[in-house]
Amino acid sequence: MNNKTNFDIAVLIGRFQPFHKGHQALLNLALQSAARVIVILGSSHQARNAKNPFTWQERAAMIASTLDESGNERVSFVPVRDYYDDKLWRTAVNCAVNEHCNESRCNIALVGFNKDASSYYLTRFPDWSFIELPKIEQIDATSARQIYFESDTPTATQALLSGLLPAAVVAYLNGWMRLPHFAKMKREHLAIEEGKRRWGIGPFITVDAVVTVSDHVLLVQRGGALGHGLWAVPGGFLEPQENLLQGAIRELKEETGLSLFYASLEDCLKEVAVFDHPERSLRGRTITHAHWFDLGSTRLPQVAGADDAADAKWIQIADLPTMEAEFFEDHFRILKHFLKITER
Repeated sequence: MNNKTNFDIAVLIGRFQPFHKGHQALLNLALQSAARVIVILGSSHQARNAKNPFTWQERAAMIASTLDESGNERVSFVPVRDYYDDKLWRTAVNCAVNEHCNESRCNIALVGFNKDASSYYLTRFPDWSFIELPKIEQIDATSARQIYFESDTPTATQALLSGLLPAAVVAYLNGWMRLPHFAKMKREHLAIEEGKRRWGIGPFITVDAVVTVSDHVLLVQRGGALGHGLWAVPGGFLEPQENLLQGAIRELKEETGLSLFYASLEDCLKEVAVFDHPERSLRGRTITHAHWFDLGSTRLPQVAGADDAADAKWIQIADLPTMEAEFFEDHFRILKHFLKITER
């Protein structure tokens, strides 16, 4: 631990879903330790989900509401994506912080608290000094979200959250509860919790199918409570009596009605990749094997949403960067891996 208090920049990293009193203690320590503070807002530029219900702009507004005018002048908010790759994520954070350094060499400190195994990211920045909050009350955003989405009435919600969140954040969430997003996120949260009670938290094995033809990719629109309305790669859970390729083709056919023969699809298999980041799925530890089938340059086959897919469409690959915030879980990352698309 470094107790130095004359840093140029203090960095605070988190998802802040929502911003609670533990986060507030860390932010206060950052403001005491440096002239300027950069708050890295993780899990940004993606679709809302029950674990990440608030956009980075909403989280920035939430945090800013707890600061006075002087504090807001010294704090900058920087959104960073989930890359599901520690090296890429670390590079993105470093680049974001360096953009705020006016001098050729800034004296930077990382402010944090070693809560549990999820705090391993604090070791990823050896060039920065580390300021640790030595003792902090055990408050976590997961409990706050459970109260927010499971309490019966707004009055009960506000009463229960008041011990966990700053008053300004409780007021913000009370207003947010009136927005259409709240009902959708509540349904998704309850569906996830029911799934965990029924099936556990994994590990689960899933299979996905990325199908391309004539500069288009085949996507489905999810119909269930989990990720309702979001775009996804066709796929699902592996069944006991099938291998990975069989499972990927079965899910592809069930969800899209693609009528190509199994052997034809097998001949078009171009690549298989495993996506196994522990945080990639809200359902629990889910390891997927994504199969890329390239059908070449031909007429787009007829497809239609079926099974648990509300719709199925061929989407131009060139349009994918503008759709990043409309994808389910890490499916934009899966497409990025195979198709080399870039973020905007």
